[in-house]
Amino acid sequence: MNNNNGDQQGAAPGGAIARFLNTIERVGNKLPDPAMIFLFAMLLIWVLSWAFSGVTFDVIDPRTKAPIVVNNLLTGQALAGFLASMVTTFTSFAPLGVVLVAMLGVGVAEHSGYINTGIKLMLKRTPKALLTPMVILVGIVSHTATDAGYVLVIPLAGVIFYAMGRHPLAGIAAAFAGVSGGFSANFIPSGIDPLLQSFTQSAAQIIDPSMEVNPLNNYYFTSLSSIFIVLVGWYITDKIIEPRLKSSEVDGNTDELPAFDQATGKEKKAFLIATGVMLAGLALLAYVASLDTSPLRAKNGNLADFSAPIMQSIVPLIFLLFWIPGAVYGFVAGTFKSSKDMIMAMTKSMEGMAYYIVMAFFCALFIAAFAQSNLGALLAIEGAAVLKSMSLPSGVTIVGIIFLTAFVNLFVGSSSAKWALLGPIFVPMLMQLNISPDLTQAAYRVGDSSSNIITPLMPYFPLVVVYCQKYVKNTGIGTLIAMMLPYSIAFLVGWSLFLLAYWGLGIPLGIQASYTYG
Repeated sequence: MNNNNGDQQGAAPGGAIARFLNTIERVGNKLPDPAMIFLFAMLLIWVLSWAFSGVTFDVIDPRTKAPIVVNNLLTGQALAGFLASMVTTFTSFAPLGVVLVAMLGVGVAEHSGYINTGIKLMLKRTPKALLTPMVILVGIVSHTATDAGYVLVIPLAGVIFYAMGRHPLAGIAAAFAGVSGGFSANFIPSGIDPLLQSFTQSAAQIIDPSMEVNPLNNYYFTSLSSIFIVLVGWYITDKIIEPRLKSSEVDGNTDELPAFDQATGKEKKAFLIATGVMLAGLALLAYVASLDTSPLRAKNGNLADFSAPIMQSIVPLIFLLFWIPGAVYGFVAGTFKSSKDMIMAMTKSMEGMAYYIVMAFFCALFIAAFAQSNLGALLAIEGAAVLKSMSLPSGVTIVGIIFLTAFVNLFVGSSSAKWALLGPIFVPMLMQLNISPDLTQAAYRVGDSSSNIITPLMPYFPLVVVYCQKYVKNTGIGTLIAMMLPYSIAFLVGWSLFLLAYWGLGIPLGIQASYTYG
């Protein structure tokens, strides 16, 4: 019986669900690169703008209070303007600067070793009974660094579980669930927050040009979501996944398994000093902000006002939150010998952003065309009218957004690329239904995270398969999908209900966030 179960687990995936996922993999592999999708989408917008430019609509544009007019982007004047403004369209693309500035700071903290040492210390000091929730929590925290979760937390979780006499694949599954399945759950602000906010704000301004969205508009929700992901992941790992793995024999060459390197005394000292400096800086910031005459306050004395310098400085503060402790750690631990090493760390982080910059170029052109043509506003208003005629409760609409996002995520893995495509449609459309951009973004984040762990198109999915094969040789894509599917379903359904309950209780989504628009 046990051998049969083991064979079924390690064999090629079968059944309706497996065939469905295999189809998704085949279709997804045939899709163009996201950068080319944006290019094709822009060309499509051009053609549609020409086709609808002569049509008279009775839809009222909320910005002008007049019937909406679709602008033809294929006229000589429009094409000349496109070429003349191409550079500024790209350089003024809000997400570009947001991401690059935040990642400069994260790069210093990551390449100095500060983040890796923190992860090692958290895992090493964890009692055996709390190993699973701590692994998931560390996976969630690792989102603050680009690849730390995938290249450090997931393989280390397998090593630690194996060293403690537990099945190593259970550790890998728990870590993968935290790192990727809980991608949108984090109580530490990171680059993903202002990145998504910038797309959300651009999308909202299709309908309301004066609309501003705070970079931490989902912070309270994502913070509490961390608790939800940890608890659900803990239950699934210990009660469902690990018992199922008992029939899966560890047959890898354990002599060649990676060792769990403990943090050295020098690394521990550097980490404590760097963290102390960071906390002292945060305390100083809090003190200055608390003063009635603080320069961080708006002219009306409000700290939470959009015009307050502290609200305008969230991205630079995220940069400093990682850059300062990263630099201190590097010089104390010896990983940085001179300022040149620190600059090289920032350079390496920018090397990893090269693909994003290319994608952002085409994305900026697409979003600009979408806004200039007025097709975005037309689609939002007409789509909202259809939804209103269906008389669906707002909660059903939000759940629909979550499930649609989770489905699209199976084909388009990049979170920013996906939101750049969906945001200009979802955000303005739901604004017409009096649903705020903040709530729409929160719904997107739930759907985006939940199906990460079951799509082979996720860039790190094959790497996780390799991690598993070090312990169980016949692990394949089907094995990993079957192992992660319970997490994905539980996160998708449970997290959706969590958001609805959160909304029902009226708990703030984040800083300067609301549930309604208008």
